[in-house]
Amino acid sequence: MGVKQISVFLENKAGRLAEVTDVLGKAGINLRALSIAETADYGVLRLIVDKPEEALRTLKENGFTASETEVLVVEVPDRPGGLAGILKLLAPKGINVEYMYAFVEKSGDNALVVFRVEEPERVARILREAGVKLLSGEEVYRL
Repeated sequence: MGVKQISVFLENKAGRLAEVTDVLGKAGINLRALSIAETADYGVLRLIVDKPEEALRTLKENGFTASETEVLVVEVPDRPGGLAGILKLLAPKGINVEYMYAFVEKSGDNALVVFRVEEPERVARILREAGVKLLSGEEVYRL
């Protein structure tokens, strides 16, 4: 149902991001979406890739601290208020979005946004019942 996201914990120093992308590139793994958050000492790189299991294994084999998390990829109308419309479906149900980030790629006329929530199955059901399209892992990995 959900999409596998890879999180990589990196020291906040020059060259670490280049090392991650180089390792993945040499393994033939293509990036689909990414986000990076940082503090003074470290950063968390969140990735959607075309081969998540292989990416996780490759990163760990190369000494990176990495983990896998399930996220939802949601089609959001690409117009003013589109994201607000999706979030208004969740707020009354007490659902907190922990973080989100967008794809560069679009799905037809819609933007694609990655949502990290506590109860992905429940949120997926709520969104689908409201007519919102969620992409499967297979759909995302083929983008």
